[in-house]
Amino acid sequence: MPPSENDAPLLCVERLKVHFPLYKGVIFKRRVGAAQAVDGVSFTLRAGETLGLVGESGCGKSTTGLAVLRMTEVNDGRVVFEGRDITRLDRAGMQPIRRRMQMVYQDPYGSLNPRMPVADIIGEPLAVHGLAPGKAERRERARELLQMVGLRADMIDRYPHEFSGGQRQRIGIARAIAVHPGLLICDEPVSALDVSIQAQVVNLFEDLQERFGMAYIFIAHDLAVVRHVSDRIAVMYLGRIVEVAASADLYRQPLHPYTQALLAAIPIPDPAAEAARPRQIVAGEVPSVLRPPSGCRFHTRCPKAMPVCARIEPVLAGEGGTHAVACHLHNAVEGEAA
Repeated sequence: MPPSENDAPLLCVERLKVHFPLYKGVIFKRRVGAAQAVDGVSFTLRAGETLGLVGESGCGKSTTGLAVLRMTEVNDGRVVFEGRDITRLDRAGMQPIRRRMQMVYQDPYGSLNPRMPVADIIGEPLAVHGLAPGKAERRERARELLQMVGLRADMIDRYPHEFSGGQRQRIGIARAIAVHPGLLICDEPVSALDVSIQAQVVNLFEDLQERFGMAYIFIAHDLAVVRHVSDRIAVMYLGRIVEVAASADLYRQPLHPYTQALLAAIPIPDPAAEAARPRQIVAGEVPSVLRPPSGCRFHTRCPKAMPVCARIEPVLAGEGGTHAVACHLHNAVEGEAA
């Protein structure tokens, strides 16, 4: 269940920008532009809440997660975690913060050291943060964590190559929760898994959240997955959030044309209903982050675009802040309706 509205935010991201500079030349390099991976993203997250972050590949979801963790450089904006601005902290200043913020990666094959047994993989963060200085203590804690994520304790001396993809992801989750984080950023944590395994891992995330009260940022491109785990969902397009709402509200009444197109792409199990529902096709390719369109960044592909969309950037706004959308169709600009 989502926390009370009276609770102070665990995480507050304000006007976050991550621009990657581009250089030309081999010897005498000169800057010729920047890729605007994340360009003015703002959101809050409360303790125990799950925010789904969705959008097409390349929209800036994963970069946003890395910026929150300070694993990539932030060009502008603020990241405030547990009441503390961590945006400009150096490596030493981030060390105690990292215990409270952990990440589960997309690739269960590449995120585990193949030369380390499971006992050392799970025990490493315990040693780094001084939570279990003794090897025997770390080993016992690793056994407990393995069982907590649905694996047998006697697997502790095996190496990553001896596990399936779903099992490896469980090991990655065990490593992430070993230090009792308050925030877990899940970067496409089930997209590399078989469909039959995805539901099991999603259920594991829900069980662990209920047990430990962690907040999640659940990054995915599949809206069908985030629907079941998210209290709220933020939809990103080309580095910006275009709509954010409670999960039930977003699925019942999507407001932004891009959100509507994403939901229309989710297949319906009933063949008759699937054949009968109207098609909503988004034409064209996603524009380059090197030269994003003026005004609304979606207007070059939007079937409902108006002249104002190419001239004025819509503001993310909504009544009461419960369902916000950045679209001129819903946030009228005086004298610019057509």
